[in-house]
Amino acid sequence: MNLVWATRGRTWGFRFLLDGGYSDPLPIYERAFGGTDGESTTCRRVGGPVALRFPDPQGRRDAAGRMIPHDFVVLPPMADEIHSVEDGQRLIWPSLADAFARLWDLPEPPSPDEVTKAFGAE
Repeated sequence: MNLVWATRGRTWGFRFLLDGGYSDPLPIYERAFGGTDGESTTCRRVGGPVALRFPDPQGRRDAAGRMIPHDFVVLPPMADEIHSVEDGQRLIWPSLADAFARLWDLPEPPSPDEVTKAFGAE
């Protein structure tokens, strides 16, 4: 999938689960989400990509009780179809929900192999 995805699990902290093909997804993530700290939902176009943030649709919370956020940098051409948080939830979440369900409760952050396996098990 052509996107960057950062989230956290029940016991592991904020991590990139998908890197959008970037060797270091942090710069594009920081450009896309700059100035959105504290916003629980976001949908904004930053050039071609779209920064998309929404709370976990299943209402999951981490071990400390914090809401689980999902931050995506959606890259073109998929970004062209996203104009709202609702679009993002409808178009992106269904393809990620099962994989996240397999990863979020791991006691340690998932390795790249575990992420690949979670997506392959769908």
